[in-house]
Amino acid sequence: MPVPEHQQRQIADKQFHDATLIWNYHQMGHEQRPCSAAIGLGSHDLGVATAAADLYRAGLFPVVVFSGGNSPTTRARFPRGEAVHYREHALSLGVPDEAILVEPKAANTGQNITFSRELLTQAGVEVQSLLLISKPYMERRSYATCRKLWPEAEVVCASEPLELDDYIKSIGDEKLVVDMLVGDLQRVIEYPKLGFAVEQDVPGDVYDAYERLLGAGFDSRLIST
Repeated sequence: MPVPEHQQRQIADKQFHDATLIWNYHQMGHEQRPCSAAIGLGSHDLGVATAAADLYRAGLFPVVVFSGGNSPTTRARFPRGEAVHYREHALSLGVPDEAILVEPKAANTGQNITFSRELLTQAGVEVQSLLLISKPYMERRSYATCRKLWPEAEVVCASEPLELDDYIKSIGDEKLVVDMLVGDLQRVIEYPKLGFAVEQDVPGDVYDAYERLLGAGFDSRLIST
């Protein structure tokens, strides 16, 4: 008989519940609709390019910028750079080359937005609305960053439609995923104070879950504050 999912977990059920609260908070729940352009935000997660291909085939944008260079966490996985590997994956899924722009230098989310905006301007793309495609747990931070840096664009967020259990399976490291959820929530909280993003309301139950997970040692992806 198969072992129930909750008995396979390496973290306690209460910790998984807290992680799920944060996972759900990170996702904006935007209704997907056609936009002037899309940006696929570079990361370790090739699912961003998969989602971009699905959304392109659905007719939601005419052009996508894949943005991202390399970082210590992606250099081994994407040796030619995040954006280059994203482009290759999207091409393999049927996105035409003429619908893809590559921005290969960005090293953080702010640069993803700023450099992609410059590239779209150079390409003559007029942007009234923007589809931001990210990892599932990065929707809120990418939204807050874009609202700060590109306030005149209407922003719609998207990611692969995965539940937390499925995302953990795709990454293969349960603690690392929870660490990343906690780290991104810290950035949502702290980045507005640094001028990097607009402020987002954090519900009390989400903040309490964050505090409990921090206390339990899910802290490898924190920034210094």
